[in-house]
Amino acid sequence: MKKIIVIFALAILNCSLIIDNCFCQWQPDVRLTNDPAGSFTSFNNARCIASNGNIVHVVWYEVRDGNDEIYYKRSTDGGIIWGADIRLTNNSAISDNPSVAVSGSVVHVVWHDGRNVNLEIYYKRSTDGGLTWGADTRLTNDPADRGRPSVSVTGQVVHVVWGDLRHVNREVYYKRSTDGGTSWGADIRLTNNPGESRGSSVSVSGSLVNVVWFDNSDGNEEIYYKRSIDGGISWGADTRLTNNTAASQDPTISVSDSSAAAGVHVVWHDNRDGNFEIYYKRSIDGGISWGADTRLTNNTAVSQNPSVSVSGLVVLVVWYDTRDGNSEIYYKRSTDGGSNWGVDTRLTNNPAASQFPSLSVSGQVVHVVWQDSRDVNFEIYYKRDPTGNVVGINPISNEIPKEFSLSQNYPNPFNPMTHLEIGISKLGFVSLKVYDLLGKEVKTLVNENKPPGRYSVEFDGGDLSSGIYFYKLESGRFKQTKRMLLLK
Repeated sequence: MKKIIVIFALAILNCSLIIDNCFCQWQPDVRLTNDPAGSFTSFNNARCIASNGNIVHVVWYEVRDGNDEIYYKRSTDGGIIWGADIRLTNNSAISDNPSVAVSGSVVHVVWHDGRNVNLEIYYKRSTDGGLTWGADTRLTNDPADRGRPSVSVTGQVVHVVWGDLRHVNREVYYKRSTDGGTSWGADIRLTNNPGESRGSSVSVSGSLVNVVWFDNSDGNEEIYYKRSIDGGISWGADTRLTNNTAASQDPTISVSDSSAAAGVHVVWHDNRDGNFEIYYKRSIDGGISWGADTRLTNNTAVSQNPSVSVSGLVVLVVWYDTRDGNSEIYYKRSTDGGSNWGVDTRLTNNPAASQFPSLSVSGQVVHVVWQDSRDVNFEIYYKRDPTGNVVGINPISNEIPKEFSLSQNYPNPFNPMTHLEIGISKLGFVSLKVYDLLGKEVKTLVNENKPPGRYSVEFDGGDLSSGIYFYKLESGRFKQTKRMLLLK
């Protein structure tokens, strides 16, 4: 029996070391649009895909109607089957560069629009998961242009940032709604300097709101960061994240957890190495302090326009890359919060241009969308990895505990991710399940034979409503239950 336990433990440890090879199962490309006009995703700072549970939402803009209009499409089975295209805008002016975010059944879309002569930021929402849509809401009103909005949401609070020319040079502005998009507060100017502040991206978790952009006030373009710890009411100082003589551009940001010590993850492209490469930086204390720059790509071609998403300790990045002679979509991930990174994975393979990807993660499934010219004109394409997000149970030690144990989850309350640890003292069948207040099983985290050891378990409550839940560990005669609170 001891020999069997050792073999199992070594196998688990080995799999954790090569976890990218164990779990990545990318499925074939899926063409989402089919029209002789061009269909385009937005720049990386504005995510064109959002997911919650099995519902995946995609937005793009295209010219099938003679001018650029915003379109939407959804899947209700995790990206396997897709519904019809839904036209969200209808006017004779330009409507482009959309961004989408979702919380529960409420889907939020922002874009910039020229129906008022100059470009203004507009907003639209669906309260039934994308089935029907409300009216267009004009968020800005000024004679100057503005553009490239980015949206993020937690619960009822919706956060939008964009670039704005009302002060001659471009500045970053912010606006929020505290009632799910029904009404909106005033515009808030986040930057104030003589240079251009562009390409802003926002990500929120709980009351921690994080914004990044690139700025040429220092003579060259550098990445900057700003945060609010009270849900967007007040803002801290600008933090310069990069410092080199080259161009650091087009950052995107994602944040994990809802605790004060949340992990904040930023990626961008940078030509300090002679050509543009993808770089990464993280904060493990909610944006107070930052680690060193990490170079994620290393080739003589151009690697540009990354998009980042994070789920617990899993950090996922996509970008487009010309190392193959044409633009192809590449992917990379870290399963330990950004400390170590797996190999580059090429997601597309065709002689045309595959560009401007963005990604989202829900449960174990990773979703990627991009624009692709393999069909002569640009069309929207989609790809999924059903096991790309390593949720569930992961070994953290091959030490054999003396007894079974179940830890309290952290953070608690949480939204939507939380973590817990279990100790397994002997080989056997292990069950770890989540129940609601009525005792109904809502999620199975572990349900298999497990060798002894200590394990980290991640739970994603993104598809559940706010409330009290119980998680129960069973193995043989051992049974233990603890309570946790999901707050959205």
